[in-house]
Amino acid sequence: MNAALPWPPVLAGTPAVAVIEQAITRQRLSHSLLLQGDDPALLLGIAYAIADRLLNAKGASAHFPPDQHPDCFALRPSGKMRFITAESTRELINKVQVSAAVAPRKVAIIHEADRMNTAAANIFLKTLEEPPRNTTLLLLTTRPYALLPTIRSRVLHFRFPSPATALAVDGWPAWLEDYGAWLARLSGGTPDKRGVADHVFTLYGLVARFSAVLDFATGEIWKQQKEKLPPDLDDDEQVAIETGIANGLRDRLFAEIEQATRAFALSVFKSDNPTQRQSAAQALVAAIEKLEHNAGLLRLNLNEAAALEDFLLASLRIWSRRS
Repeated sequence: MNAALPWPPVLAGTPAVAVIEQAITRQRLSHSLLLQGDDPALLLGIAYAIADRLLNAKGASAHFPPDQHPDCFALRPSGKMRFITAESTRELINKVQVSAAVAPRKVAIIHEADRMNTAAANIFLKTLEEPPRNTTLLLLTTRPYALLPTIRSRVLHFRFPSPATALAVDGWPAWLEDYGAWLARLSGGTPDKRGVADHVFTLYGLVARFSAVLDFATGEIWKQQKEKLPPDLDDDEQVAIETGIANGLRDRLFAEIEQATRAFALSVFKSDNPTQRQSAAQALVAAIEKLEHNAGLLRLNLNEAAALEDFLLASLRIWSRRS
């Protein structure tokens, strides 16, 4: 028998993996699992590890990698709006209703399950209420509370936090460094007209560079991911995956801007002047609230350049006001 597909290295030996392994060994694994976390790639690695153990088990007449297995099905968002539609949900349900081809059971992986539109979610809910025989449903999501409560109540939850690692994106460390230097200049005192112009030019330079970093990094990641995708994905599904990569990367970049803002404020907190410390604390709270607000607007399809520009303009006022 072939060796089982390894779990993602960061999860080896964790309690969640031990529970899942034990349930599979005892054939007691729930028919529906919700795998939630911050890293879609990590969640997919977990789903493939589970699928491999279920499909390439004793009794299988042939072994295949999970992403090529005839008894492993996928449901993905499609199009630029990245929704899972009622039609594609029905197609998946029809597939899992048929007997397995070579494995003891079937597995369905629902990518970004929170992207189901209302009709799709209601159709899927009926499947959870009357699950097909010998079928395991794996729902992957970074936003579990965007799912219907009735769906969440019918699946077994596993949360997998991703390790806090910095993004290795070309041009991004330099961007963060220049952003920190810009904040330092803003809080350094009231500038003359030339200084104000310099602040504004730097602001728009940061916006332009952010867009360039995001576009380049998205393109590079998409090249790598595209080679690993199943060959039968249609154009709409590929567009949705590429858009998802861009959105996920954008969210990570905004999270690191927040970390850089906190780091700058902490450096000001070291001041011996209590007034400066209090002023820095107030500025930090205002800046983070603005950043979180704009990050929320991104999920409503606000352009990331517009969101960043608005945040940096607010930062210019917030941190200059301290001086």
